[in-house]
Amino acid sequence: MGGGKIVAGIIAPHPPHLIYAENPPQNEPKSEGGWEQLRWGYERMRESLEEVDYDVIVILSPHWQTYVGTHFLGVENFKSLSVDPVFPNLFRFNYDMQVDIELAKTIHDQAEADGMAVKMMENPDFRVDYGTIVSCHLTRPDWDKPIVSISSNRSRHYYSVEVMQEMMMQLGESTRKAIEASGKRVLLIASNSLSHRHFTSESAIPEDMSKEHITSHAMHLWDMRILDLMREGKTQQVVDEMPEFIEQAISESDGGSLTWMFSALGMPTYSPLMHGYGTIIGTGNVIMEWQHEKKGGV
Repeated sequence: MGGGKIVAGIIAPHPPHLIYAENPPQNEPKSEGGWEQLRWGYERMRESLEEVDYDVIVILSPHWQTYVGTHFLGVENFKSLSVDPVFPNLFRFNYDMQVDIELAKTIHDQAEADGMAVKMMENPDFRVDYGTIVSCHLTRPDWDKPIVSISSNRSRHYYSVEVMQEMMMQLGESTRKAIEASGKRVLLIASNSLSHRHFTSESAIPEDMSKEHITSHAMHLWDMRILDLMREGKTQQVVDEMPEFIEQAISESDGGSLTWMFSALGMPTYSPLMHGYGTIIGTGNVIMEWQHEKKGGV
C-alpha cells in the first residue's frame, strides 16, 4: 500500500494519580484535583494534537512487561476493569478500547523479518496494563481512535541497558517501516516518566499538593539535563547517556519506550514542544510533543 506516516511522537507519562485527579466517569475513586501542572500540560498537548490528522495511536508501555520477545495486542476489543496494584484507592478504571489488529500485525511481521523475537497476544481475557490505559486516556479521552499496544521487552534484566537500547532501536526502525507500508497516519506514544524514585509512604490525602515535590535535588538535576538535551534536539545524545540516566535516576526509560520512539522518528534533531513538567509522588514527568510531519521528519 505505502504512503503511511508518523505524524507526531509524544512523551505521555502514566501515573494513575492524573486520572484520579481528572475524575473521569470511567474511574471509580473521586478526588479534589491535584497535580495541575501536569494535567494542564496534557490539556495543552491535546489542543495541539487537535490540529493533527491521524488514524491510530501506537504506544509502548513499560508496564506491559514481557521476558521472551516483544508482544502486540492481537484482539479487536478489550473491555474490563483495571485496578492499579499499588494504588487501588486511586485507580479503578473501566476501559473499553479498540485495537488496530491490521497495523499491529504489520509491525509484528516487519520486526520478525528484521530478526526480532515477537508474538501476537491473542488472549481475549488479557487485562491491558494501566500504563497503556492512562497514557491513551489522557492523550485522547474520547477513546475514538484505535490503538496498537507494544510490550516492553525487559532485556535490561537479562542482559544490560545497552542490549535493551540496541533492541529498541531496531524495534523503532521496524515500526517506522511498517507504518510507512501501512498507508496509515500514526501518533506514537512513549508512555514514560523520567526520574523514577518514588516516595515510600502516601499522604493521608493523596491529592494534597503541599506534600508533592521531586524526591531529591540529584533527581531534579538529571531531569533538567535530559530535558535540556531533548529541547535542543539532541536525541542521539539522550540515547548515548541513557545507561547512566537509568542507573543514577532510576529512570523509567529502562523500559525502552523513549529509545523506541526516538528511533522510529529517525532520531529527530528539531526542538519538540514542551507542554509541561511536574512531579508525582517524587517522580519527574514531562509532557512533550515532536511535531514530526510539520517539521519535515522522515
